[in-house]
Amino acid sequence: MTRGVVFALTSAALFGASTPLAKLLIDDVDPALLAGLLYLGSGLGLTLVRLARPGVSAPMSRTDRGWLAGAIVLGGILGPLLLMRGLARTPASVAALLLNAEAVLTAVLAWVAFHENVDRRIAAGMLAIVAGALVLSWSGPTGIGPWDGPLSILGACLCWALDNNLTRKVALADPLQIARWKGLAAGLANTVLALAVGASLPSAATVGAAGVVGFFGYGISLVLFVLALRDLGTARAGAYFSAAPFVGALVAIILLAEPLTLRLGIAGALMGFGVWLHLTERHDHRHAHPAIAHNHAHDHDAHHDHAHEHEQGDGHGPHSHWHRHAPVTHRHPHYPDSHHRHPHG
Repeated sequence: MTRGVVFALTSAALFGASTPLAKLLIDDVDPALLAGLLYLGSGLGLTLVRLARPGVSAPMSRTDRGWLAGAIVLGGILGPLLLMRGLARTPASVAALLLNAEAVLTAVLAWVAFHENVDRRIAAGMLAIVAGALVLSWSGPTGIGPWDGPLSILGACLCWALDNNLTRKVALADPLQIARWKGLAAGLANTVLALAVGASLPSAATVGAAGVVGFFGYGISLVLFVLALRDLGTARAGAYFSAAPFVGALVAIILLAEPLTLRLGIAGALMGFGVWLHLTERHDHRHAHPAIAHNHAHDHDAHHDHAHEHEQGDGHGPHSHWHRHAPVTHRHPHYPDSHHRHPHG
């Protein structure tokens, strides 16, 4: 199992566990305000981490800041607003099914709009994982209700799919900085909007609990997801992340004493099969890397074999500086990571 897969699955586990934990708080706080507090917990917690441990990552370029701003607006502000609007007009069972569209839209955008490589094995694995999520969220026939509700939820899924693909554009930047700014911006926006429409602040204990859940379930989870985007590409990282509802269901069984059902077993089998298809992928062909110069945190490996100026150190261990990749053509197994975004025949 590669490092990127571990990052993606751990990110999914943290986010999935945050859902039943947040459910314990929902009786004490307005849902929209809770979303804001979760994001704020993420942003403030990661700010403290950054102050305690500065890190070695490169600063963001102006272009990177533009991509990140787009991701924040779409995924952190518009997405939650559309979701809240849709949930108010849509039966819960329908909403749960529609939310699975995020993974599909993420992959389609990655493959069609951003030209990420896909083969039949990865597509089949993606379908199996999404099928498992559909089984998990299905609660029997129900009325759809007015169309504006479902369309709002699909709009939220599209916002998050765009967010995932835009975040990949900055995945070589400091993942902690990316997650911190997304948490602070989305948290402030959602909290201010919720208070403006009449929500009231809960007790200090509830605010603190929401902050802790947000730090791990949104903040640390997003840091790991950005690292997975860097190593795996958007579609594959998004597919692994789609296992989050299954983790949430398992935590709900343990924490909230919800029943262990046949549906959960079928969903787990489908998701496990999809993950296995992805884990056993072997993408290996001769490919060319054009010359490129950029700045990001890296170790010296097959793609980072360059000399250092005296002030840059000896190159051992993680470090960050402006460096140039010479053109090279070689063959080895790889994912569509940040250094393998080449076309395929």
